[in-house]
Amino acid sequence: MEGVAAGAQTGKAAVYRRWPSKEDLVADALRAGLPQFDAVPDEGRVRDDLLVLCLRARDAMFSRPGSALRSVIHECDTAQAERFHAVIFEGVVEPTMEMLREVVDRGVKRGEVRPEAANGYVYDAIPAMMMYRSKMCGCEWQDREVEEMIDQLMVPLLRPHGS
Repeated sequence: MEGVAAGAQTGKAAVYRRWPSKEDLVADALRAGLPQFDAVPDEGRVRDDLLVLCLRARDAMFSRPGSALRSVIHECDTAQAERFHAVIFEGVVEPTMEMLREVVDRGVKRGEVRPEAANGYVYDAIPAMMMYRSKMCGCEWQDREVEEMIDQLMVPLLRPHGS
């Protein structure tokens, strides 16, 4: 906190008024560095939209702030880790999920997705797979691997019966 105060040319008391703890300061710094998820991809096909969306999520997970966030989580005790998990959830997972819902809903309207596929289990599949493979397998998700996940898991899962 002393270093932050010195860098900001202010006193420690001012820093502590803004960030009551070091964890709050680190969480805000990491949150500020995460890429923004603002535009839902619309490439004309659900498969292509999912690919763009997953590549964005992967890039956020493995960006410098995303990597720093994962490192911080691994170094923390359980209570601290929960605070930083919230940064990932709010900064990457929730925005990705909202966009995923929009992509799937658009696919339903286009006839590319069966309506009953627009459900929580399907929405959870992509982030669950990406997080599982990243954490358990050490996978950093090359472009080819993201494409394979979309083509082998998501497209068949979403496809209307008989297509």
